Amino acid sequence: MINKQHIFDIFKSTEALLSGHFVLTSRRHSSTYFQCAKVLQHPKYLTEFSRMIADEFENTEPDVVISPAIGGVVLGTEVGTQMGCRTIFAERKEGKMVIRRGFEIVSGEKVLVVEDVITTGGSVKEVMDLVEESGGNIMGVGVLVDRSNGQANLHSKQFSIVEMDAVSYSAEEIPEDLAAIPIQKPGSRYSI
Repeated sequence: MINKQHIFDIFKSTEALLSGHFVLTSRRHSSTYFQCAKVLQHPKYLTEFSRMIADEFENTEPDVVISPAIGGVVLGTEVGTQMGCRTIFAERKEGKMVIRRGFEIVSGEKVLVVEDVITTGGSVKEVMDLVEESGGNIMGVGVLVDRSNGQANLHSKQFSIVEMDAVSYSAEEIPEDLAAIPIQKPGSRYSI
């Protein structure tokens, strides 16, 4: 069983859990941000979290692990290493998620989708659409942190190491106390 307090202690010790005013990849505003790269730069934590995801999906025996770039690439690659399968990623080109760089999913391949953090699940859904368009069979979705408050139900076999209660706001509903804090945009998709 996963010890949630142990996970949060790791996040805090690596300064992966930040406080302030953030614009998330989903374009929503939040007072907290999980900077996954800060924790995954440490090999022992990368291995520990990847093993948790790999163990959860061990019986699915995927042929390939795919992740959305940039956030999920490090975690997805290590999950693939733990599972002994090929790892690839999808990335944005002109605003659209694509599989390129010579990567491909062969029709009938069993595919595990791995992401570091989800808020709305939009990037993962785009990757899942690419897998399905290629004829791949999605075996499940593995995530380090689910910030969706239970709203991102992407697959019947979905596993998150930890779920964080995450309050986020549209640009029109930002509370005054949060609006008074300068915006930070640590994500990779949109500029402020």
